[in-house]
Amino acid sequence: MLFLTAAVINRHDLPDIALVSPLLVILARIPVLGGVLEVSIPVQVPLVAATVVAGAMAWRLGARWPEIQSGMVNGIRQALASILILLVVGMLIGVWVAGGVVPLLIAWGLELLSPGWFLAAACLICAVVSLVTGSSWTTAGTVGVALIGVAQGLGVPLSMAAGAIISGAYFGDKMSPLSETTNLAPGVVGVDLFEHIRHMVFTTAPSIIIALILFAGLGLGYRGETTMVESELAPYLQGLREAMHLSAWLLLPPLLVLGLVMARVPALPALVVGVGAGIVAAIVMQGLSLGQVLIIAYEGFVATTDNAAVNDLLSRGGMSSMYGTVGIVVCAMSFGGIMERSGMLGRLAETILSFAKRPGSLVSATVGTSLGINLVAADQYLSIIVPGRMYRPAYERMGLATRNLSRCMEDGGTITSPLIPWNSCGAYMFATLGVFPLAYLPFAFFNLINPLVSVLYGFTGWTLTPAEKKAAEKRDAN
Repeated sequence: MLFLTAAVINRHDLPDIALVSPLLVILARIPVLGGVLEVSIPVQVPLVAATVVAGAMAWRLGARWPEIQSGMVNGIRQALASILILLVVGMLIGVWVAGGVVPLLIAWGLELLSPGWFLAAACLICAVVSLVTGSSWTTAGTVGVALIGVAQGLGVPLSMAAGAIISGAYFGDKMSPLSETTNLAPGVVGVDLFEHIRHMVFTTAPSIIIALILFAGLGLGYRGETTMVESELAPYLQGLREAMHLSAWLLLPPLLVLGLVMARVPALPALVVGVGAGIVAAIVMQGLSLGQVLIIAYEGFVATTDNAAVNDLLSRGGMSSMYGTVGIVVCAMSFGGIMERSGMLGRLAETILSFAKRPGSLVSATVGTSLGINLVAADQYLSIIVPGRMYRPAYERMGLATRNLSRCMEDGGTITSPLIPWNSCGAYMFATLGVFPLAYLPFAFFNLINPLVSVLYGFTGWTLTPAEKKAAEKRDAN
């Protein structure tokens, strides 16, 4: 049906928005197709389908194959730096887990945070674990499950506990340089990874502070019961310490990377140095051979403790673990390249942006589009990729740096995904925590507040940085 549509239209037959409607139908059919086939459809598959349809429509609009191929290649070329960073991040995760860096940070986080303030503590614990692992799913599936058990014993409503767990998990996922979505967002629009993270602090920090205050107030009636919290988390601490030799010296690799970031060293060389430091830590502190560590850098670390939950928490990383995300980037940038070269993406953006004349409405459109794609396409990756390809020219025309766009994509896309029951993230959280998304939605304070803060900043102009001078001069020349 979609190919038939592409075959019978031309640029004069239908309104501009109709030229891209088949592509929107493909995105809308992702959850339906998965339901019909009774399997989980990887996001790469509908992206390839969307690329084929986009190519067919571009051909019908007069583009020749060399132009279509050039659009795909140029799109992928824009993401090559981010692909390299993703591969290095995979290596970094593997060697930092093997070296004991990640287990040390998790153990300290579990020990230092007071369990007496349960909801606020649950949010903070999950934030720490998610920051150092880069995964909200892993955090919810391990520490989050334990905290749900604690909440049941203390009589804390599970909807509140799940809201605190998800708030912390997605704060860490959003801000961690080890997170796939945190790497994906700047990669789509061509922003340095650490520049993207620094810019997100302006919206993310006040959001998590407000959320913690709300959790502290909400948990007034559930304080003081610390014994069960400690007993539930004790197996994690014991398992971590049995699995690794943990020492304060293991803070050197993350401190080294942090120092390089503060010195404005680009992301790729800073992360490569972090990988080297992690290799040294694994050899010196954990007694692994160089060959073992190099294999871990590629295949990832596999924990073999007696605690299955600890094994799930630590078994991760490796360059090969990023191949799926790299495939998403390649497929998405191919799709976006065709859409951009044929003019279809510009027409869709123009239709939406006809209502966005000022920065505030542009930010609102970006956040709203990311949320809308989470609702329709049920995938957080697409909620980042599609707005990034659609709105980058609009930000440039308005004189705004593209890091504003990458921030808005995460503010509206990454953290709203677990609030939607049929989204892959919402479905995972329901299956893992046993709380329906619409039940914990009112208490996922961070996930609700962050998009509102982003929109507020858009209308006030706070922290919206202008485009750099060279980019502005290039835009004016065109």
